[in-house]
Amino acid sequence: MRGVSRRTMLRGLGTAMALPWLEGMVPSGALGATTATAAAAKAVAGPRRVAWLYVPNGIHMPAWTPADVGTAYTLSPTLSTLAAFKEKFIVFTGLICDKANANGDGPGDHARAMSAYLTGAQPRKTGGANIKAGISVDQAIAEKVGQVTKFPSLELGIEEGKQVGACDSGYSCAYSHNISWHSESTPVVKDCNPQSVFDRLFGNSDPRETAEARATREARRKSVLDFILDDAHSLSSQIGASDQRKVDEYMDSIREIETRLSRTVQEAPTPLPPGAVRPAGEPRLYPDHAKLMCDMLVLAFQGDLTRVVTFPFASETSDQTYPWADANVPHHGTSHHMGDPAKQALLAKINVFHLQQVAYILGKLDGIQEGNGSVLDNSMIAYGSGNSDGQRHNHDDLPALLIGKGGGTVASGRHVKFDSDNIPITNLWLAMMDHMGVSHPSFGDSNGKLALS
Repeated sequence: MRGVSRRTMLRGLGTAMALPWLEGMVPSGALGATTATAAAAKAVAGPRRVAWLYVPNGIHMPAWTPADVGTAYTLSPTLSTLAAFKEKFIVFTGLICDKANANGDGPGDHARAMSAYLTGAQPRKTGGANIKAGISVDQAIAEKVGQVTKFPSLELGIEEGKQVGACDSGYSCAYSHNISWHSESTPVVKDCNPQSVFDRLFGNSDPRETAEARATREARRKSVLDFILDDAHSLSSQIGASDQRKVDEYMDSIREIETRLSRTVQEAPTPLPPGAVRPAGEPRLYPDHAKLMCDMLVLAFQGDLTRVVTFPFASETSDQTYPWADANVPHHGTSHHMGDPAKQALLAKINVFHLQQVAYILGKLDGIQEGNGSVLDNSMIAYGSGNSDGQRHNHDDLPALLIGKGGGTVASGRHVKFDSDNIPITNLWLAMMDHMGVSHPSFGDSNGKLALS
């Protein structure tokens, strides 16, 4: 059995499917490596990955924050949603996103919360085209590690957002709807259509050919997998049994999601009025939409198509309702609870619903074996918000989780509470950069680096 190049792809008509990380892989260009080198390559745990999952409008903090600290802490009511993964995450209490504060710029906390969260930069207050924030941590990492995967980074979402006009007290809509920034003046727009993301992940680099392949597939009712079977059969002779199981699981996941995407189109509502266009493959109901986008993240990590993902569950000031969580109320309006216990209880239910989506992602990633652990074990997934309490619009004492073990470099399973109220959340981002092998002396408004191990 010979080694498999990291850049090997299974190809077919208009389809180029990257492989998941396999134990039998050796670095590109090193197929003639010695037996000892190949053995060392197989001993690697797997590539490290990072993701940021974001929720707008803050959290009901009394139901979120654990009462005790350390490794023997008790999960709070909201965090109990992730009880199955308690040993795989850290709860941080006391971090601040200072650049989301007014700092002399007046109202606009929601716009600042989302745009400053990953940049650590004070956004320029403008409703025009002269927007300015800073490069976000995901893009800073992607610049260094993105060349080894098909996509340097992947920006996902569920709720489409406006990019022009003023959305929050004189701040451009670009601030409220984008969490990833390629440069200080260029946000990276998220893709909220699961069909679009799927086609990007598994299409080749020729948009025209990809469209043709998709049309052919739909006409013949074939899967992307049907076009790469010859390559897949050839690969079987080059990999071991455990790697073959991994490839089989990956293909099963792709086929199952294709089936759901097809069903989504078939179950679309009655035709819209003349001139209106229904987006193909975008579910009507938020839970269905959310689950498909979660699956896109999992597939991207499973296939090692990218190692950097951002995924806000909604934009700031989102008034999405959550009847599926027994909270059929607008999210943003409910976050302004005015101390009303009934509204606070509804907000806590919305918080739990979002964490249920996180639990779905974690369960999928933890079920994908990689090296001596799982894809989750090799990842670092941050979850939180640039707001703390939605009523107060405060940006200190943020809700913050770091999930995953970073390839064994992160000491998880604990609650860390800081005595100081001036620890920038960018100190966490700087630490994550370091654990991804991206060394920077500082990032944004950081004033140090959190210890994760």
